[in-house]
Amino acid sequence: MRIAVTSQNFKTITGHAGKSRRFLIYDLEPGSAPVEIERLDLPKALSLHEYHGEDHPLYQRQLNAILTGGAGGPFVQRMNREGIEVITTSETDIATALSAVAGGQELPPAAPHEH
Repeated sequence: MRIAVTSQNFKTITGHAGKSRRFLIYDLEPGSAPVEIERLDLPKALSLHEYHGEDHPLYQRQLNAILTGGAGGPFVQRMNREGIEVITTSETDIATALSAVAGGQELPPAAPHEH
């Protein structure tokens, strides 16, 4: 599974996925430690909130999921159209959250999304 994590500081899971410009991309296999394969540091114009083209850099990464601290309904719908599951959580530790996802465990729910 290939999963992107929204992380504005490249250290923790951060929210507001549509405005996020920094993503950590991981290969995630059950029973194995997550492997970071790439970091994206996009300009503001390429936040998904701003950019609406069909050639967004995230779409070119063959992602199965995006892990984030929060996302609105339109963002979730947009990712689903691209075949990308959106996983929201209040967990901020990347390793803990990825381990839970790999093991099929529930994550603590994210706080309600607010603009």
